[in-house]
Amino acid sequence: MIALRKYEDSDIEEIVTLFYETVHTINARDYSPEQLDVWASRDDQETRIAAWRSSLRRHMTYVAVMGDSIVGFADLTLEGYLDRLYVHKDAQGQGVATALVNTLESEAARLRIRGINTDASVTAKSFFERRGYVVIASQIVERKGVQLVNFKMHKSL
Repeated sequence: MIALRKYEDSDIEEIVTLFYETVHTINARDYSPEQLDVWASRDDQETRIAAWRSSLRRHMTYVAVMGDSIVGFADLTLEGYLDRLYVHKDAQGQGVATALVNTLESEAARLRIRGINTDASVTAKSFFERRGYVVIASQIVERKGVQLVNFKMHKSL
């Protein structure tokens, strides 16, 4: 049973660990080890904790919980940008991402946000397409001299 709740600052370390593990396992089918390392580096974890604590607090952020563990999280800015959506490697295919995005889309509609934009990874692109998001552009993002492909996507509400 998946329970959703709003983000709390005490969630941050578990979220950052989930992010790292998800990127390095689930996204490994679409990105090289070098790309994964610049996307989610162990060396950046302390910096990420501080930066994400602040942004997750400002955004509409929800966590998915099964038992006592966080199995996913997602956040949306008040401007309609879906910034992060990550599901634990052991909770893939169980409706976690769907529940999180349904909640964010409902909140956005309630706030009269007209559409949602996101930058989806190669791995997440098909999930968003199934939900009615359309690709606006393919992008190449450079991090620490390494290029990663993602997709600017949009869904009108």
